[in-house]
Amino acid sequence: MSFYWIKTNFIVKKIFSKYIWDVPNNEKKVYLTFDDGPTPEITEWTLSQLEKFEAKATFFCIGDNINKFPEIFNSVLSKGHSVGNHTFNHLKGWETSAKEYVENVLLCQEAISKHSKIENLKPEIFRPPYGRIKCRQAKELRNLAYKIIMWDILTADFDADVTPEKCLQNVLKNVTTGSIIVFHDSKKAFRNLEYALPKTLEFLKEKGFSFAILE
Repeated sequence: MSFYWIKTNFIVKKIFSKYIWDVPNNEKKVYLTFDDGPTPEITEWTLSQLEKFEAKATFFCIGDNINKFPEIFNSVLSKGHSVGNHTFNHLKGWETSAKEYVENVLLCQEAISKHSKIENLKPEIFRPPYGRIKCRQAKELRNLAYKIIMWDILTADFDADVTPEKCLQNVLKNVTTGSIIVFHDSKKAFRNLEYALPKTLEFLKEKGFSFAILE
């Protein structure tokens, strides 16, 4: 199993301070995010769960999936959620040149512009797939006005070795005001997402947290 932080270490946040890891606030706001969609059935299911709890979220979408499923993409927007760029092909930044990486991000933006029913939609938020991005890539994206969004809590819903119960505890034991929490609206993650998301929403609501979007 690959190593990754469930709760991002404060030292990592300090070293990579130009990235956004959380959003400190005094209003008990947290930020739910979903990567890798839109995905048939799974994204719709996710939207229905969010609606039950009157929660808003941010969806970091893959451009190729937007092209394949534009109706689902627009459903995300029509329900008041925000969207971000997650590259066109879910690229691994560490294995890609800066030129190719930026071009792929711009391809994702083309898909967003082509299919969005919101005129001139150009999200300024970007999340690197796998959380892996070279400094040069990040610099060039910041020059294009993108904010690099990372996370405070990784649910690990994508990991087949993580049980649904553990996925839930990854959130419940670590969430604080301002946390950016990562789920995935993907087939690979759905076993854990289906269990953990409703219980996460219920827990956070009961504890007085509100759900804000990233823009």
